[in-house]
Amino acid sequence: MGVAVLLGLGLGLLAAEPRRNRCYFNRTQEYCVCYNLSEETIGSIIQCLPATVVEFQGGDVEKYIAFPIRDLDPSAIETLGSLVIQKIIIGNVLVPEILLARVLSFFSYTHVLELAFESCIFQGTGDWSDMDGQDLPIRSLSFHKVTSAPLTGHEQAFSSLSRWLGTLTELAVTGSRVTGLPCAIGRVFQALRSLNLAQNSLSDGSLAPAFCQGAFPQLRELSLHHNNLSSYHGVCEGVELLPGLWHLDLSHNRLTADPPSPCQWPASLRHFNLSNTGLDAVPTPLPPGLEVLDMSHNRLRAVDVSLGALKKLFLNQNLLQAVPSLRNYPALATLHLDNNSISELPRGELGLLGRLQDVAVAGNPFSCSCSGAGGLQALAATGHLGGGWPEGYRCHSPEQYRGWPVARVPVSVPRCHLAALVAPLCVALALLGVAAA
Repeated sequence: MGVAVLLGLGLGLLAAEPRRNRCYFNRTQEYCVCYNLSEETIGSIIQCLPATVVEFQGGDVEKYIAFPIRDLDPSAIETLGSLVIQKIIIGNVLVPEILLARVLSFFSYTHVLELAFESCIFQGTGDWSDMDGQDLPIRSLSFHKVTSAPLTGHEQAFSSLSRWLGTLTELAVTGSRVTGLPCAIGRVFQALRSLNLAQNSLSDGSLAPAFCQGAFPQLRELSLHHNNLSSYHGVCEGVELLPGLWHLDLSHNRLTADPPSPCQWPASLRHFNLSNTGLDAVPTPLPPGLEVLDMSHNRLRAVDVSLGALKKLFLNQNLLQAVPSLRNYPALATLHLDNNSISELPRGELGLLGRLQDVAVAGNPFSCSCSGAGGLQALAATGHLGGGWPEGYRCHSPEQYRGWPVARVPVSVPRCHLAALVAPLCVALALLGVAAA
């Protein structure tokens, strides 16, 4: 079988823009896009051969179901092995699984590392028996806005693909209305390090079956943002069997800080994203070994927890009226408090704030008293005050400075330390009076 025909059929065939039935190669980016490729114009796919990324958009794949696909001859295998294509993107097509099952094995002759499906519909049932025990070079697999039959009942297909799926390191199934994963499927992905299940319909009760004992044993990063999760402790119970979990993203779920539960987060957890979750109180317990905690864009009025290993804390876009005590975070290097209700930095902790590498407090209603303006100006002088200085730092009070940039407020000795001038002057006058007497 010719290599051009194989690429056209086996990589998803085809694209979707009318009047553009050909491939376009961007030599600078080594990127090739094929729109609505057909048998008549399949010759244009040849120009994609030097590309590292090839994208197929649209087209009618169904008519190729009966196309005879036979074993490759040695010259075709050699040609496929010489290609530099590393990523294939297939978009806006209806994919018959029976055809996909017949051509997927041809990827074993290529160096393709990433395969992505976008806005596709998977139809029917494929015969995956030919893939039993076969290796593929693909290590990253993603599906975005795809429609398919429920995963339950497809365990046999996953079993046939287990040799390959067991070597995947990245998997993303996003925006696809996924409501759950069967336990048996998770146990196939023995080497998976990153799993993205964002923008789906996962609920609290769907997590424990998906992340059962033995499922995803090497998982390090898990993204669950934009789902239907609601219970902080329900999520904890759902992922507590992931022994190596390092990064967890729960943002854009409507979480409630339930009463404390005995659930323990994986001890390996270091990065925790709880932003945009509607929290009005800090949930407990937090993973004790956290190094990065993002609780921005919530309704927090106070943060009073101790995390000895924490290095980065993001609390911007909340309702805080005071800076959390830095003594609770001895390892902290980054603190973001933009757009809260903080009027003044704590005088007792200005020295600690000055030791941080990155501090951001822009967009707060600052009181530009001598201590308020002076504290911010002193912090800015250390060079560690983050983005927004000076324009993002404006006075809210007193009235004579309302709207002023904090940087322009005078904090001179005559204004702010009058007593320091008056006392020596009084002493001098007294001494002069004694001498005169």
